Parts: sequence; C-alpha cells; structure tokens
Amino acid sequence: MMLCHRYMKNIMKRSYSYRSTILNYHSPKVAKAGLGWGNALQEVLLDSYLAYRAGRAYVFDNYTWSRDMDPPPYSEYNGKLIPSRVPLRAMITGPTAGGPYPDGDRAPRSVGVDYFREVCKHPQIISSEEINADLGREPTAKMVLNKWVETLNAIENRCVEVDRFSEQVFGYWTFGSAQRLLDIWPEYSKSPIIQNFRWSPLVQDAFDVNYRLFTSPSTLGSFFSPFRASKVKTDPYTPIQGLLVLHVRRGDYEDHCNHLANWSARYSGFNDFPEFVDKFTPPPGGGAGNTTAENRAIYIRHCFPSIEQIVKRIEEIRKSKAGKGLKNVYVMTNGARPWVADLKEALKKTGHWSKVATSRDLQLTPEQKYISQAIDMLIGHRAQVIIGNGFSSMTSNIVMLRMARQDLNPDSNRFW
Repeated sequence: MMLCHRYMKNIMKRSYSYRSTILNYHSPKVAKAGLGWGNALQEVLLDSYLAYRAGRAYVFDNYTWSRDMDPPPYSEYNGKLIPSRVPLRAMITGPTAGGPYPDGDRAPRSVGVDYFREVCKHPQIISSEEINADLGREPTAKMVLNKWVETLNAIENRCVEVDRFSEQVFGYWTFGSAQRLLDIWPEYSKSPIIQNFRWSPLVQDAFDVNYRLFTSPSTLGSFFSPFRASKVKTDPYTPIQGLLVLHVRRGDYEDHCNHLANWSARYSGFNDFPEFVDKFTPPPGGGAGNTTAENRAIYIRHCFPSIEQIVKRIEEIRKSKAGKGLKNVYVMTNGARPWVADLKEALKKTGHWSKVATSRDLQLTPEQKYISQAIDMLIGHRAQVIIGNGFSSMTSNIVMLRMARQDLNPDSNRFW
C-alpha cells in the first residue's frame, strides 16, 4: 500500500507540475474516524462531481480510518488490526482519483492532497456549515450542489479548502433519503464522474484471478482465458449472464438493523429509485427510538435475514423475469466462516446452482485483502441480478453504478 501511495504521489507531480491548475480540496470529514468505505465513497464521488461542475480540480486523499494529526499505520476494528490509510487509487480510478476526462472535456484533472499542499501554501478555508446554513433543514442534493457551485465560482483564490472539522458537504442524511438525493441523478448519472468511473487495477486483478469461482465455462471461455478480459473491452463492466450476487451483512450489523427499526428508517437513497420493484415503507407504530416486536421482525427480515429467509427470497426472484437463466451465486458477506458454510450448503441443497461462492472463498494477495469490499462491489456491479441490503451504503453504491448503465433493467436490482 505504501509503494502504491508513493507511486501515485509521483504521478501527480509529473502530471501537474507544469500546469496552472485551479485546486479544490474537499476534506469535510469524508475520512473521519470510523466512517465506512461505502459512506466515504458516495460522498467522495459526489464531491468530485461538485468540483467538476465548479470548474475546479478535485483533491483526493487516502481512504483514512483514523484521522489523527499523526495517525499510526494501523487501527483497531472489531479486535483486529486494519490499515489506517489506504490510497484511494488502490480501490478506484477514473476522474475522481486523477484519471483523464473524456476527449474534449477541458475540466482540470483531480490531484492528490500532497501535491495540493505543495502548491497551495495559502488556500482559502471555507466551512460547509456556513455555506449550507441558508438551505434549510432538509435541502436536496441539487440545492446543495447549486449553492456550492455559486460559492466556489465567487472565490478568486485558486486554492480552496473545506475546513477539516466541517461536516460533509452532502452528508449522511442526504444519501439516506431518496426524496433529497435523487433530484441530482439525471445530471450526475450522465457525468464523467459516473460514466468514466473505474475500479482500480488491483481490484480488477483480484476479479480476474477469481473469475472462475462464480462463472460457468462457455464456448468462448473454453478457448480464451477470462483473465484480463476487461482490459480488451471498451466497456469493462458488462453484466455476467447467469450470475446472481447477494449482499448479506452479518456480525454487529444486527445491532444496526435494530437501531434502524427503532427510528423507522427507510431504504438508502440510491436503493429507493421509483423504478424499483422492491419498495420498503416503514410499518406504523415505531419511531423516536422505539418500536414493536412485529416491526422489529419486519426490519430484521429486510436487513439481517436468516438463512431460511435468504433461500426463500432467492427462490422468489429466481422465478421472476429478471431471474431467468440464473445459474451461479456469489455472496458478498462478512459472515463468520461456519455461518457462511451453512448458507452455502443450504443454497446447494436447492439444486438450482452450478456454482456457489462467497467472499470467504476469494484468493487474495496481502494487498488485496484490505480492499476486499471493493472487490466484492465489482462482482456485484457485474451481476445479472443483485439482491442487496436496502439499508446499506455498500449496496447503494453498487446499485447506483448499475442504474447508470443502459443495458440493465431496474428489475435486476432487488432487495431482501
């Protein structure tokens, strides 16, 4: 990871040392301590779109778990050591992480924070709270975008930095509400930020190595290796026919699901497109920190389903029009190995699946181990059908990328 970080730092220097580039550094708690990858990614992508709309270069940082002044190389999570900082480009590329914009687009390319610090000795510091203060309690994403573009366009300083102690520009509550988030989708979905989004070579390499775990041999596959297949395609993310991907959260997520039930939460914004078949309306009788046993059971079924409920839901979707031809299953999960083994056995017993694989089956290098969530997301990105967790930001990022495609029916995005 450190070698990757140093390499990309040098690339940024060589690419931009000769240009007079307007820089814009968004660091408003995007990488604050404890913020998960799914939450960070959705904010980073939309922040980079904001910079693009304002005609400024977005400044990206590492995905950082511990935001101390001098963070240690490792942090502790659930009793295990994890890297405190992971280079963003270890997980994604594309315009957000310094990749090129399409030919003819003169937008300044994104740059790394180290380069920003070198060339911007006196940036203008702004506060997200101050800028968003005039927008009311529940502004939509488009309202926030327009306000920020107006503000940034009025600033003459080439270098602008959002106060590191400010809140996020768009924030958790915006991404959690379709009513607040989706008004920006028509323009956002067509932007280079989304259309030219790419997973990193490190993520793609893991996908290539593990390809046969969740795909069946084909006539073409018997003559040509699937390795590097994405690199010879104009579109590297075409759906894999026959592949069903499941997102099944375990561990401490049960506590989170109970918290969602207590507050009558809805599905996350990008999991609540009006075109989707599966809707979730919070049942009456809950909220304000408490709910009924009946309501809690409803939330658990959608948020933390049992093996029996998982198998039943899969059978329902397998019989749908979108589920026609499904023959392989891949399970994105953080579940304990014994539980995952029981789930695999239950799926195999149905007799419907040629292959059943999970996150626990992937062969990963030491570097890939720490970006395994991004690897799972790429597999979900390419599924014929995905059954996701409607309350999860990880699911919502996958669904967002799938909805930006023209060759995937909204019915291919389903939920528990």
